[in-house]
Order: sequence, then structure tokens, then C-alpha cells
Amino acid sequence: MRARIVETEAYRSDEPASHSYRGETPRNRIMYGPPGHAYVYFSYGCHWMLNVVCHEPGDAAAVLIRSAEPIAGLEEMRTRRPKARRDQDLLSGPGKLCAAFGIDARFNGIDLLDPRSELRIEPGEPPARMVSGPRVGISQAQELAWRFLDADAMRWTSRPRP
Repeated sequence: MRARIVETEAYRSDEPASHSYRGETPRNRIMYGPPGHAYVYFSYGCHWMLNVVCHEPGDAAAVLIRSAEPIAGLEEMRTRRPKARRDQDLLSGPGKLCAAFGIDARFNGIDLLDPRSELRIEPGEPPARMVSGPRVGISQAQELAWRFLDADAMRWTSRPRP
């Protein structure tokens, strides 16, 4: 399976919506490690969330992968997400994306930049146009416009759309 990331949200340790805001814990320890590693956690007792660690070790920060445009392996994605009525619904949210790719706690800490990794991020063409706005589903630091979307791929993004 392959997909192109079209929506992300950024989190860093100096803002209260981040899991690292109150310091290092067993749950968020990965965020304090090297960049390019997966920080995977269970949210609201029902959805896995995939984040990419993005700062140097000791400076906790991560980017949540919110949505993606499917490129290959749609049949397997559809099998894992049987309630998705349209292909646009397969990866249009962080929980949906993890369900479609089978991402769970087993992937926490893996190197997403290692070409031998079972789950990896590969370089691609950057979006021609970006849109930013407030992050979704948080109650603190809502004023930060740290949600980023590919303006030309909005049909693949999660809701609400800016």
C-alpha cells in the first residue's frame, strides 16, 4: 500500500496541546528521540494515531499524519475500512489512515526513514499550494495555525476543512 500525505498537524513541547508539554513519560518517550521515528498512540480508546518525530533528540516535537491520498493497495485499504463508502473516505482522518494501513502499537518507535522498514516515508513532490489553519480536536493552543493541508488535494483531507 502507498499513499501521499496531504494533511498534517504539528506539535512541540512548549505548547499545551502536545503530549510532551509536561515532560517525558513512558508514553511520549519516542518524541524525545531521533527525528524520523514513529510516535504511535491510542486516542480516545478507539483510534491509533501516527506521528513523525521531527526535532533533534531531547527537543520533543512531532507531526501528526492527519490524512493521505491513496496511491496503491486500495483493495487492501477497502478491506480494512469496510465502512468507507468512497475512496476519499479511506484515509481522510488520522484514525482512518492508521486503520487502513494496519498501524498500531507495534509501529511505535520504528524508523520511518529506513528503506527496509515495514512502514516508511519516502520523499515526494511538495505541494504547489498549502493551506494552514487551527488543529482539530484540541482544547488548548487552538490559536496556533499548525494544521497544514495540500490546497490541491482537499477532497482527500479530513473535516472540518479550512
